[in-house]
Amino acid sequence: MSWGRGEGPCTSLIFNVPVIDDASVLWKDVVFAPAHDLQLRLYKPADSTGSKLPVFFYFHGGGFCIGSRTWPNCQNYCFQLTSRLRAVVIAPDYRLAPENRLPSAIEDSLLAVKWLQTQALSNEPDPWLSYVADFSRVFISGDSAGGNIAHHLAARLGFGSPELTPVRVKGYVLLAPFFGGTIRTKLEAEGPKDAFLNLELIDRFWRLSVPVGETTDHPVVNPFGPYSESLEAINFDPILVVAGGSDLLKDRAEDYARRLKEWGKDIEYVEFEGQQHGFFTIDPNSEPSNKLMLIIKQFIEKHFGKV
Repeated sequence: MSWGRGEGPCTSLIFNVPVIDDASVLWKDVVFAPAHDLQLRLYKPADSTGSKLPVFFYFHGGGFCIGSRTWPNCQNYCFQLTSRLRAVVIAPDYRLAPENRLPSAIEDSLLAVKWLQTQALSNEPDPWLSYVADFSRVFISGDSAGGNIAHHLAARLGFGSPELTPVRVKGYVLLAPFFGGTIRTKLEAEGPKDAFLNLELIDRFWRLSVPVGETTDHPVVNPFGPYSESLEAINFDPILVVAGGSDLLKDRAEDYARRLKEWGKDIEYVEFEGQQHGFFTIDPNSEPSNKLMLIIKQFIEKHFGKV
């Protein structure tokens, strides 16, 4: 039985909200991995004619088991990212567990980024994209599982993303990244049982998505686990890490940022006190969500010209 893009044991996380499309943002779907019938959704401001805008990837969350670019909350958030960041937004899908266990999602996400490189190199690129996208100003972000993906892309591509030339990644935004490990953090062990993303769901997502026979110390899950290669030697592009203070994943996000900063990486960590996992898509018009959008915008503008 396929749990596809929203069915099965985690339906409590599906957002039954209307899509708010006021026509200020144009969008369309494109197949980027025909072998797996994977699509991405492109967004651009309706008034972007003649201007080159940065490109902002947004990888959705869902514990690697659920989620889609077509989810209303995902689409509404991408509308906001597009209009408020003044960017071309790319929201790819990726294969989901348990039918496709990790690292399938990471591999698919790399294909999505390389699709952009294909467009940049093509003699006949998609005109919908080529006249507005600045391939030298690309940012890669992800929410929850998507934040995990963004980390692995940052580690794989390294500073300057040389294998993507002429595409140039300028920075990464990890929104409540979904990391794990066999040893519980303080918040995982003692945090509220009624959290939006509770411990039962976290464990279930990992149980369904890690390679068969593996634990949550697998390198895809735990970047600092006993089987993970050290990140100290990697020259990362700038990374912004965001966490909610009441998110059970907060300790891992904070530890991730602290360790990389101690190794001299260009890391910013922002914590929103009292906020739950995914607060920015649950209520994208709240004061914390508006503040986060401003922080992301400032991060992008700060690293436009970084060499």
